[in-house]
Amino acid sequence: MTTNKTLEELRHEIDALDDRILDILNRRAEFVMQVGRIKTRENREFHVPSREREIYERLAALNKGPFPTEAIRSVFREIISASLALEAPMKVAFLGPKATFSHLAAMQHFGLAAELVPQKSIPAVFEEVEKGRALYGVVPVENSTEGVISHTLDMFTGSDLKINAEILLEVSHFLLSRTGRIEDVKKIYSHPQPLAQCRRWLAENLPNVPLVDVASTTLAAQIVSEDYSAAAIASEYAASLYDLKVVRERIEDQVNNVTRFLVIGSKMADKSGDDRSSLMFSVKDEPGILYRMLEPFAKRGLNLSKIESRPNKSKAWEYIFFLDLAGHVSDQPVADAVKELKEMCQFVKILGSYPRAK
Repeated sequence: MTTNKTLEELRHEIDALDDRILDILNRRAEFVMQVGRIKTRENREFHVPSREREIYERLAALNKGPFPTEAIRSVFREIISASLALEAPMKVAFLGPKATFSHLAAMQHFGLAAELVPQKSIPAVFEEVEKGRALYGVVPVENSTEGVISHTLDMFTGSDLKINAEILLEVSHFLLSRTGRIEDVKKIYSHPQPLAQCRRWLAENLPNVPLVDVASTTLAAQIVSEDYSAAAIASEYAASLYDLKVVRERIEDQVNNVTRFLVIGSKMADKSGDDRSSLMFSVKDEPGILYRMLEPFAKRGLNLSKIESRPNKSKAWEYIFFLDLAGHVSDQPVADAVKELKEMCQFVKILGSYPRAK
């Protein structure tokens, strides 16, 4: 598309379009408030994730460009987040404090208008949701470099909460300090996991600098904000929060460093058509038992994406297995496989069926 318009004329037209967008957003908000009143009157749930997915998928299919399709979700996530706040405040607990990767994952999934409440521990996140003080919780479950977060898996053994969604967050670690100069760094603070994920870079670039474990990357940034001789490994967001400068960016050893987070809630998620199911089961230790446990899924052609074992803390030398597979528990092949599994196990627990992260 060619045009002979001046820069000032083009900017004037963009301003006019922005004015129209703002007007449309406010008109949309008025309809959202009417929806909220109907939901209140009819005692319906305010947050319906399946409705959000319908909006994203419909708009992505309609998009003819040049606005990038992958950006539609980000834009409308914030529109929907702000709209939900007009209907009713949505409180989400996450493993805090602020500026941790759990916080970033919660913002990515729920938007900035949600009331995101930091918690001191993974059990505290579960408790907030179990007691109804938060509608959802966000907890880390595994990292592509360091593996599974066993504490999260252990919490499911005694909880009735369900996995409602998963979030995949690309984790980039930044070396931050007050001065931004690498020669000023005499000590490095961070959580043990980021330190492990940057081990090679640290050995090559700052081999003689002491590494100090702290409870979170945010605490590391907070400490460094008052110490000109120290640096923190944290998120880029932490730099803006604590007025720090970037010494080096993306210092993680593995380029594709992704952490998977789970969204936990009190109810099972609706079927989306592209789902993952998670379950846990316990068996007595005997020859060939694991093979027999997996056979119901194999003979039905069900794809298993993960299997983890954890010690059964109530019985020595017995194990609890955690399994992820493609499909929803309401799908007949999955339902049949789970039914057959139950006949051979001491117990089977469905942790949730939820949309697979894109």
